[in-house]
Amino acid sequence: MMLIPAHHFRDIERKPEYLQPEKCIPPPHPRPAGTMWFIRDGCGIACAIVTWFLVLYAEFVVLFVMLIPSRDYVYSVINGLVFNLLAFLALASHCRAMLTDPGAVPKGNATKEFIESLQLKPGQVVYKCPKCCSIKPDRAHHCSVCKRCIRKMDHHCPWVNNCVGENNQKYFVLFTMYIALISLHALIMVGFHFLHCFEEDWTKCSSFSPPTTVILLILLCFEGLLFLIFTSVMFGTQVHSICTDETGIERLQRKKQRRERRGSWKSVKETFGGDFSLNWFNPFSGPCHPKPLSDRDWVRQVSSVSDTENTETTTTTTEEPSEEPKKEDFVEVVDE
Repeated sequence: MMLIPAHHFRDIERKPEYLQPEKCIPPPHPRPAGTMWFIRDGCGIACAIVTWFLVLYAEFVVLFVMLIPSRDYVYSVINGLVFNLLAFLALASHCRAMLTDPGAVPKGNATKEFIESLQLKPGQVVYKCPKCCSIKPDRAHHCSVCKRCIRKMDHHCPWVNNCVGENNQKYFVLFTMYIALISLHALIMVGFHFLHCFEEDWTKCSSFSPPTTVILLILLCFEGLLFLIFTSVMFGTQVHSICTDETGIERLQRKKQRRERRGSWKSVKETFGGDFSLNWFNPFSGPCHPKPLSDRDWVRQVSSVSDTENTETTTTTTEEPSEEPKKEDFVEVVDE
């Protein structure tokens, strides 16, 4: 399958007509409610497949190299159940993070008619994105991979082939947490297995030959250590972002913002779905979704224009340099 370069899409999105409200035409067929969200990005799809392959490889080594050949049935059953449960929750969280709409702003709604319907008052402005021709609510950012503006976008993660935004941040946090846990669990079992096999005959420690067993265990040890460090850092970063009510992009662009920050506990509850319960750790339980955007949610005050993120912010795995907002990127109504 021939892949189209990402810069080709960016060139299309930068066409001049997208800067003119009268040229913005909504999509002819809006996505029905409940439609599955999926990003057709070659790199992201490859990374998602690699993620599943690595988890299944760990599953294979844990079961067929360490647990099944073991003569301690209680040890095998307990560790097998724990590892498989964590692996299932990790993959379920990965699917939910990948297939959930992260909070995409309706594409093509920056039309002249819609802007007029907002009935802007003196001192109010509406920002529009010239790349996806949409009106940008506060704290929304444009992603060049998803080709959409995403509400409370933290970053675009190729490992889940999706942006991490207000609707799927819970699943991404759970994914990193469960991957870190199964990585730690696998490392502990590898350590015990090596100690056990050094004391006994290697031929009785595995159904594979001793050299093959050692190679499989070393690869699993390397994978587990690498992903334990990576996902632990990501988990800590995401929890910090939730508690401080500040996304990764906002932290990178660190500007003096006058917006009112929510309390840490309130932000955590909104992300994970209400008061503390086991549902916080359940990837099949959704977060507390905010109310649908009303007309006033699209409007911002002139006093906050200088503190607003620019309308052409684009991010994949890293943030591109900021540009100053252009006059044509917002509509303002002032007293005559």
